[in-house]
Order: sequence, then structure tokens, then C-alpha cells
Amino acid sequence: MILPSKHITANQCLIGAGAIVLQELYSPISVSTLWENVREVPSIGNFERFILTLAMLHIIGAIELDNNMIRRAEK
Repeated sequence: MILPSKHITANQCLIGAGAIVLQELYSPISVSTLWENVREVPSIGNFERFILTLAMLHIIGAIELDNNMIRRAEK
């Protein structure tokens, strides 16, 4: 579910959904606005999957939460 495999495509895994989310993070954005921007994308699917994607991106250090705004992590 996190990584693609023989039976799970990149669009169906959290890494694929994470790529979609990261494309939307060109500037800090609120969770609700980010959700509105990506909710129609098939690889995101539903709010639960969206939250799992955000959690995975936060765990790997790709995003940060700062003053209730999500942004790409600084390298």
C-alpha cells in the first residue's frame, strides 16, 4: 500500500498519492485548501487516504506543519 508492487500500481500506492500532494505544495497551504485542490484526483480517492498520505510524507520528512500551514520541508 505504501510502495508499488507487482499488483499495486504507483497511482494506487501512498507514494504515488504523495507525489500528487507534493506537486500542490509550491507554497504553504492549509489542510482544507490542499484537500479541496486534490480531492478529485483518483489516486487520492477519499479523505482517509489523503490523511494517510500526509502522515507518510511527514514521517519521511517531506512536509512540515507550521502555524497550521503545510509546506515542503526545507533540506
